[in-house]
Amino acid sequence: MAAAPDRQHIVDVTLDEGSVVRWNPEIDHERKIAIYDLLQDNRFAPVGDYEGPYAVHLSVQENRLIFDISAAEGSTTLGRVALPLSGLRRVIKDYFTVCDSYFTAIKSARPGQIEALDMGRRGLHTEGSEILKDRLVGKIDIDIETARRLFTLICVLHLRV
Repeated sequence: MAAAPDRQHIVDVTLDEGSVVRWNPEIDHERKIAIYDLLQDNRFAPVGDYEGPYAVHLSVQENRLIFDISAAEGSTTLGRVALPLSGLRRVIKDYFTVCDSYFTAIKSARPGQIEALDMGRRGLHTEGSEILKDRLVGKIDIDIETARRLFTLICVLHLRV
């Protein structure tokens, strides 16, 4: 028997801090916002006969994004989903490049330049979110807003500040 749809969500998410050298205050703020937004509203339904809600631990191991999924109540491990990062790496790299340009531009560039960089930044974020959602088909059912918030957290895991 499948879990009721209203129980198919994440109530706790953690990131593997060992994957990151360090988080500066701005990145830590973005991480906290992404986690807060994710926990407020998300759709997360692992394929199989699992009972939610869920606790998720995200990490990067051997060029794979790892979702360690547990039952929120009782911490029973339900499974692990591993995704190759090959398709996301380019988008993440491009996203970081545009973000760096955007944050540099907001200090001195004209409004039109800033707007163009912001549009590019948002477009790459959307592209990464859609790739993530597509890669999870048949493994974990998520909506696009959940994919967007997870993509932000995946980017945090890739920071080498």
